[in-house]
Amino acid sequence: MSEATDPFGAARAVADAVLYEGYVLYPYRASSRKNQVRFQWGVLTPRSFSQREGSERWSTRTECLIDPGPGPGPDPLLTIRLRCLQAQHRGVEAQVGVGEQSGEDAAFAAAESLEVDGTVHVGWDEAVDQIIDVAPLPLVAFDGVERREEFSFDGGTETELVHTADGSVVGRFVRQRQPVEGVIRVTVTRPDDAGPYVRVAVTVENRTRWSGSAVHRDEVMGHSMIAVHTMLAIDRGTFVSLLDPPDDAMAAARACQSEGSYPVLIGRDDVVLASPIILYDHPEVAPQSPGDLYDSLEIDEILALRVMTLTDEEKSEARGTDPRAAAIIDRCDEMSPETMSRLHGGMRAIVPPHSDDRPEMSQAVPWWDPEVDASFDPWTESVWIAGREITKGSAVRLAPSHRADAHDIFLVGMAATVAGVFTDVDGDQHVAVTVDDDPATEELMWQGRYLFFHPDEVEPLIDQDQSR
Repeated sequence: MSEATDPFGAARAVADAVLYEGYVLYPYRASSRKNQVRFQWGVLTPRSFSQREGSERWSTRTECLIDPGPGPGPDPLLTIRLRCLQAQHRGVEAQVGVGEQSGEDAAFAAAESLEVDGTVHVGWDEAVDQIIDVAPLPLVAFDGVERREEFSFDGGTETELVHTADGSVVGRFVRQRQPVEGVIRVTVTRPDDAGPYVRVAVTVENRTRWSGSAVHRDEVMGHSMIAVHTMLAIDRGTFVSLLDPPDDAMAAARACQSEGSYPVLIGRDDVVLASPIILYDHPEVAPQSPGDLYDSLEIDEILALRVMTLTDEEKSEARGTDPRAAAIIDRCDEMSPETMSRLHGGMRAIVPPHSDDRPEMSQAVPWWDPEVDASFDPWTESVWIAGREITKGSAVRLAPSHRADAHDIFLVGMAATVAGVFTDVDGDQHVAVTVDDDPATEELMWQGRYLFFHPDEVEPLIDQDQSR
């Protein structure tokens, strides 16, 4: 399937970052303590292990809302894709005795490491990218009906001969995978018969049979689904943001209960990515990033500089740990000054929007110039909200919806007084307020501390006395 026809093409870059987050951490060596506990995110172990050990899930559930749009028309089709990693252990064996150059007649023995042309190869748990696509579901036809999709990942053993630069065989890799079985269950319901919204629930379960007596996590990774995430696409209609739903969908959105996944919007709101990592709607991979580093809690520039400081011996071990780790080492070694400069950041001149009563400014004036600040006075600036001019002293009622701060939920419906209207470097306006019933208001005003909201998060109070 090409990117042009793949409904999840827009989500692929972010999904890949989620899939391999924490796969191998700096300094990218198998011997590093940071890499002794692998596969931290989105692991689904066999049910028997999960129930015995208690700290890992065996299933994950994603619930989201779809707005199929107004009017009659073809039944919207829902497409679902499951992605995860399957662990495979790569053992290292050295050639013993004398054999043909191809190595077919040679004998091999397990080894702790194998040095080949300056690269030290060691045992390592690799990962295989697995994709399960569910056939498109017509929403109306499956209303109230569960769709069940069983799947499995094959086990097996594979060998790969290891050659030197001159073609001589010096050893081999032995890769072993354990079979994994699972099921996807999809249900489509209407949370409100009178409302337009459709709720979709996708449950992924690890059904692998496992009867081991040990409870060590490493022993069950080969039987697990790793970095499990689900993607959903709708061909007609849109998904509703569960982080910032419209007013008429607020109750239905709050009723959506996901377990072990966090669904967010991608693209034109026609794709949802439900990952084991908390994201905001419309996440993107920074265009300055030249490639994967598998450690998104760090900054690309910092990691690249750290890789450059590794010794040749450390780089050799990192290259022998995993092909993905080797690619990171090579990319950082070959990084050009221009690429590093892009990682360091960039400056862009931003000129605030003009109005008839605001003095014209030269486009050449950068945003940090004091002249820009001088053209704005938050104590006299105003903003029009619901047909009313809001300025310093206006009475408003708070209706936070962007959820920038968890404390916003405690401020819903409270009356407040506008302290000023501020304009940021992007030209966006923000309303600074003090809460009327807050006993600390006077002290906060003396310190110049206010609560800031977008204009669509405050409602004018028609009667100024209502705010007192």
